[in-house]
Formats: sequence, structure tokens, C-alpha cells
Amino acid sequence: MGRILAIDYGTKRTGIATTDELQLIASGLTTVETKTLIAFLKQYIASEKVELVLVGEPKQKDGSPSDVEVEIQKFLKQFANAFPTMEMKRVDERYTSKMAFQTMIDSGLKKKQRRNKALIDEISATIILQEYLYNK
Repeated sequence: MGRILAIDYGTKRTGIATTDELQLIASGLTTVETKTLIAFLKQYIASEKVELVLVGEPKQKDGSPSDVEVEIQKFLKQFANAFPTMEMKRVDERYTSKMAFQTMIDSGLKKKQRRNKALIDEISATIILQEYLYNK
């Protein structure tokens, strides 16, 4: 059984989370600059057995696609070219950033630490992954 990787795509930074090999526990992995995302994924997937990649699907409150969806579609094409055999699924990521911020508050992080947008992106990716594991 391979890991599941979750991606919270952003135009500047992208949060990444992964499961253990038994696909039981979701953990934040890192945040990378989006321009280096494909290179990071190539390196990670070459060194770890990854079975599935989840990519967040941001939507507006009314269910319509978010503005960043255009950029995500470009990334999905790059991903498909780089990893033609890798299974990929889209996952609704509405409110994950707000949930991530609340998680930071609940865990007692100081105000200065909560301004770390990279950490918010990583936690958001972890929430996407946890939701998928819960509903799988």
C-alpha cells in the first residue's frame, strides 16, 4: 500500500500533506513555492511509494469555481504530463484555510506564529487529506 499525498495549491505557495504507508494517519509534510512544485513532487514520488494524489478543489460559497481554478487546471496538465500513470482525485477544499487558522488558535500558537501563511497551507493540505480518509 502506498501513501496518499494531498496538495493545497496556491499561486505562490502550495501546502502538502501525506499519509503513512498504511493510509491511517494524515500529517503535514511541507509547503513549497508553487514554481518548484513539480520538481518537488518528482523527487518525493521517486523516493516514496505514492498511490494517490489529492488536489484541493477550491469553490465559492455558491459552489462555483474559485478564481485560482484556472491556475490549478494548468498545474493538473503539468502533473498529468510528469506522472501519466499516477491516480489523481480532486477534493472539495472549501473552508480549509479557515479551519487551519482555527486549528492554530486551538493548539495555542501565538499570534506571530499564526501569521505564518506557509503553515496555514500545510495544515489546509492536512485537513483535505483527513477529510478524504474519513470519507473513504
